[in-house]
Amino acid sequence: MDYRKKTPRKRTSLVTLLICLVVTVGAFFVSAPSGYAQEDIPGSKDHPLFTRMPGYYIAEYEEIEFGSHEFYVSAPNPISVEGHKFTIVYRIKEGQTPPSSLQIIRNYTNAIKKIGGVVTEESGYQAFMKLAIKGAEIWAAIYADTDTYKLVVVAKQAMVQKVTANAAVLAQDLKTTGHVAVYGIYFDTGKSEIKPESEPTLAEIAKLLQQNPNLKLYVVGHTDNVGELLYNMKLSQDRAGAVVNALVFQYSVTASRLVARGTGPLAPVASNKTEDGRAQNRRVELVEQ
Repeated sequence: MDYRKKTPRKRTSLVTLLICLVVTVGAFFVSAPSGYAQEDIPGSKDHPLFTRMPGYYIAEYEEIEFGSHEFYVSAPNPISVEGHKFTIVYRIKEGQTPPSSLQIIRNYTNAIKKIGGVVTEESGYQAFMKLAIKGAEIWAAIYADTDTYKLVVVAKQAMVQKVTANAAVLAQDLKTTGHVAVYGIYFDTGKSEIKPESEPTLAEIAKLLQQNPNLKLYVVGHTDNVGELLYNMKLSQDRAGAVVNALVFQYSVTASRLVARGTGPLAPVASNKTEDGRAQNRRVELVEQ
């Protein structure tokens, strides 16, 4: 199911909370004349956390109830942050003198620092920022050219799970193709500890095995291609092992019925060139032995 909309959705309470910060953050910007708002694309608006650079209008706008974006935190490999996502592309109005790329970057990084945020990484024409407020995390990225710049903001939150694994469906897919992808098992980025919200899916896998006493499975971990190959191979193996251990020790599945394997990024089901594709590739698969 595609949750993306080009028109604004009702804001979550977290986004509403950010509105109170606009005055403080706006101190670093000269407010754009109201006339520019007439040139924004229909249904678009500035993110509550940031005002825009003067002389720019919104050329592209997207608000997604639940999306992801990659942010850098002083490391070679990015981390993927998921939650309520805004993407806004600003373009200079004809006849206006554009600021430098560095000036755009500095306006945004100074603004986030003013309200207690931090710049996690800055390189060339881009910067990544993080703000912690009342237990919530807001991540922002700015990509600056002189005539055009892009702002991405993600209010980190867990997805509301609307589709759950079902033992009968898992059994049918195994019968039809010999394997089934499972997306309801969650890990933090770069870690192999299973998150608590994975329990309903694990329970359905255990139910599948209880209802089919002769069934034996390979539990196969998969990753996207971000990072070093050897690192991802080990991570996928560790995650598969964590699933096997959970089924054995928490759900009393006989250990001899399960074998953990990790294939890292070697068996993608989608292109790793997009965030959605990478999300599909980060999965656990059950393969009939």
